Amino acid sequence: MKAILFDHYGAPTVLACREVAEPVCGSAQFLVRVHAAGVNPKDCLVRKGKFRWFTGRRFPLGVGHDFAGTIEAVGPQVHDFQAGDAVYGMTNGWHGRTYAEFLVAQPSETALKPASLGFAEAAAVPLAAMTALQALRDIGGVAPGQRVCINGSSGGVGTFAVQIAVILGAHVTAVCSGRNADLVRRLGAHQIIDYTRDDIRSLPEPVDVFFDVFGNGVFPEIRSRLKPCGRFISTVPGLPILKWGLLSRLSPGPRAHLVIVKSRAADLQTLSGWIAGGRLHPVVDREYPLAEAAQAHAYIETKRARGKVVLTVG
Repeated sequence: MKAILFDHYGAPTVLACREVAEPVCGSAQFLVRVHAAGVNPKDCLVRKGKFRWFTGRRFPLGVGHDFAGTIEAVGPQVHDFQAGDAVYGMTNGWHGRTYAEFLVAQPSETALKPASLGFAEAAAVPLAAMTALQALRDIGGVAPGQRVCINGSSGGVGTFAVQIAVILGAHVTAVCSGRNADLVRRLGAHQIIDYTRDDIRSLPEPVDVFFDVFGNGVFPEIRSRLKPCGRFISTVPGLPILKWGLLSRLSPGPRAHLVIVKSRAADLQTLSGWIAGGRLHPVVDREYPLAEAAQAHAYIETKRARGKVVLTVG
């Protein structure tokens, strides 16, 4: 089968399409023929070696965590899925493997694909939408009537975060460039801050949750715009958010948190229900064939993508 691999950390050009052996599923797993794979900033960071303490140096390494496809075979201990099912999901861990024609998946990381979505649209959902869901619902505790600000609202996670915050009943302020304002309004944002003209600290009212998807928010500067029990949530791992998280727990007031997404079948099913009900829609900016994974990574790294980038397979 064809798969995208790399032999050393580096620029997008390290990605290469190669022929490798087809994986074999275990007794509690199933084999998926991949039709599309979502491309995420996490994939780019892994390729650069930002998480090498997790991924190590045992090359070649695979890439990718989001997938949508059709089940080819199931292990004898799998009872909720069968061959022929159209599924989507996200693999846990740091070793990617979804930029490939086949992969082995776990039932706990997979759900039936929403019937209303094509495979490319479905592959755009898992990591980004579950990140937004787990940040807003689980860490932020967003409830009806609360105020939420989403910094980086027009990207992959951000477009889902706007919609999920609205579904949870929040008043949503979206931070984006002027060129993306109409898109974010269509997703349900009540208020727009154009970061090319206005300071993101210019929130007219304090918010319950500041979701820093883009990663350029600074908790000490945002803290004054959070309510007393407010939450600052970042998607970007590193010493700053870990330090802010620790220090914010030493005194009363707003707290800082890092969201680390975990693939959960129950969360995928929640998202599927919202998609089926017409309340949640993936935004796909560009699709690339599998062999052009390097170009897809290069585009992601421009930070200009509106919604998600997807690889189509086969």
